[in-house]
Amino acid sequence: MGKHAKPSGKSAHHAPGSVVRARPLPVRSAVRLRRPIDIWHKPALSAVVALAIPDLTLWALGRLDLILYTSAGAMCALYAHGLPYAARARTLPWVVLGMVASLGIALTAASLITSTALLVVCASLVAAVHKVVCEATRIGPPGNIILTFIAASAFFVPQHAGQVPLHLALALGAGVLAWLVCMAPALIRPQGPERIVVARALEAAAGLLRTEAGTGGGEPAGVPHARHATAAAVNAAWHTLFLVPVHTAAKAAARVGLERLLVRAESALGDAIEASAEDAPRDARFAGAGAEADRLGGWARELRSGRPLPEVALSASQAEELAGVAAEEPGPRRPAPGQPRGVRAVLTRLAPGSPLLPIGARVAAGCALAGWASMAVGVGHPYWAVVTAASIYQANTTLSWQRALQRTLGNLLGLLLYTALLPLMHLGPPAMIALALACQLGAEAGITRNYWLGSVCVTPMALLLTEFGSPVPATTLIADRWIDTVVGAAVGLACCVLVTNRRAADRIEVALGRVAAAEAVACRLLAAGPATGADEARDIGWARERLTGCLVELREAVEVAAGEWWQRALPEERIAHAEQRGHRALAGLVRRLSAPALAA
Repeated sequence: MGKHAKPSGKSAHHAPGSVVRARPLPVRSAVRLRRPIDIWHKPALSAVVALAIPDLTLWALGRLDLILYTSAGAMCALYAHGLPYAARARTLPWVVLGMVASLGIALTAASLITSTALLVVCASLVAAVHKVVCEATRIGPPGNIILTFIAASAFFVPQHAGQVPLHLALALGAGVLAWLVCMAPALIRPQGPERIVVARALEAAAGLLRTEAGTGGGEPAGVPHARHATAAAVNAAWHTLFLVPVHTAAKAAARVGLERLLVRAESALGDAIEASAEDAPRDARFAGAGAEADRLGGWARELRSGRPLPEVALSASQAEELAGVAAEEPGPRRPAPGQPRGVRAVLTRLAPGSPLLPIGARVAAGCALAGWASMAVGVGHPYWAVVTAASIYQANTTLSWQRALQRTLGNLLGLLLYTALLPLMHLGPPAMIALALACQLGAEAGITRNYWLGSVCVTPMALLLTEFGSPVPATTLIADRWIDTVVGAAVGLACCVLVTNRRAADRIEVALGRVAAAEAVACRLLAAGPATGADEARDIGWARERLTGCLVELREAVEVAAGEWWQRALPEERIAHAEQRGHRALAGLVRRLSAPALAA
């Protein structure tokens, strides 16, 4: 994000608010392919199964016109795959209820409102709510776009009030099926999600050690990035383990085993931070880093393969901390006190002054204008323009520009693919169902590499859903889709540029204050001397987790603000000093728990 919009060295020294400058919008990085995420196949296969069962049932009943409603519930199978199964079981019902509620609003509006322009406004407001709520809850991929796609489509489906209950029942039933499909892997690998997230932390720590060992002095650009990636991975892993309940001795032992591995990964983070000090001897800086990186990578592979947890040696302080955790009452491990959780955390992120509110305003304004522009040019599917505009809004202008470019490119290629598939579609409903499922699988396989690649498959799948409900001549469908894509991307991006997010820089000031407060707590604990018992070790662990979270939040706030094309100069020196001090304090906490040095 920020690497495309870093300020020049001259402007970096100006006080906040003294300089406002425009930043270039990148092109090459927008279309570059990345490595796919490690679990892309899980949501892909879950969605295929959850969609296939109701689709085939409707085909057997001769009611493929109802496929939009069952798809609404079935697409919920794309969510919550990064959560442990206990948390997933609680989260997915909220996703399904959110989907059904959005669908209910859309269908009710469709049955009562005859003005297309007013329906566009309603769809835009619902899209804005989807965006801010999904960001506030941090639900993760695919975020708001699936909810908005289904709801926006439903606003323009011919509907009678008496049909709404049946259609909602179909969506709810498919949502229950999606819940069952997503929970089914727990019967085979009940610890799969938490093992994967700990493996990611181990791999990130190994990457940091290799980066540090490969440098020849100083601190090159790759080290801060690797350090942030490791801190973020470790922070995400701790939060995941916080969600894992223990009701039996076996589950408690399994969770403690994963925590021992995570503590070891965090120790590598602390060692790398300390080793990067300017007065650290070169030999001490590089000694054993390669061997430790190989060891962490090997443990990560064992976690992913499902093998028994490896035995990990910990220091006395680390053992005290985990022993204190194990002595707590059964249930999810408690994070640091004073941090809002659950509904309180969501409401805090949506409070007045939240940086999410300008994004919601962008979505509402951009979607409404895009829908009206689509109507003005005579397109028969204005909700496509609404969905396109909603899909491009990201955390800042730079990312929104990239998403607009990706969406346009992907839809164009997707229309070419749809044209090529037309002969197969004429083979009948079974072929259309098979193509839709294949496109769903392809979309999930490609979208983690780049959004435009996933859009190549999303586009024909969306057109196929339209064909199930009310067939339209292919030439009209393709032309409408292309016009709506261009209109939605252009109008949505224009609103993104005009509705600036000045609160992005304010978020940095808040994050700097939180880092300073967390660092002060850490320094007091470090000055108090080494931990002598489980309570002291737990306090150090809580301080470490809080400081890690604050550092990750600061870096995210900086990258979001740096991606705004029209923004005042960022306090680069204050940010750099805060991160340096924070990471040094974090290293002290980690090394305090790790001392003496860990044995292999």
